[in-house]
Amino acid sequence: MQIRPIRTEADYKATLKAVSRLMESDPELGTPEGDHLDVLATLVQAYEAKHYPIDLPDPIEAIKFRMEQAGLTAKDLEPMIGQRNRVYEILNRKRALTLPMIWKLHQQLGIPAESLIRPVPHT
Repeated sequence: MQIRPIRTEADYKATLKAVSRLMESDPELGTPEGDHLDVLATLVQAYEAKHYPIDLPDPIEAIKFRMEQAGLTAKDLEPMIGQRNRVYEILNRKRALTLPMIWKLHQQLGIPAESLIRPVPHT
């Protein structure tokens, strides 16, 4: 088992192929093959985090996604945002989120605060 850092795109592609081959054999954790897969997957994850970072979602899209996930309606957001017309103004990008709204959405819906504090592009 030869382990090397992933420094180039070619290294990355070769490591992905090795991971794919190892996954086909479905190795048990704690075996040499399982440990090899674990180490390679960690290297791939580190390379991808550095070279292919995933941007945080738009705040309104994050709220809508959480609403869809939890089966929430605009009425359910009233305790966090305010009256229903205010909720619709937020969801339609006509009004910006305030700090208290951001805090309540983060606390009550578990939406990452980092996503909610991003500027919202207006339509």
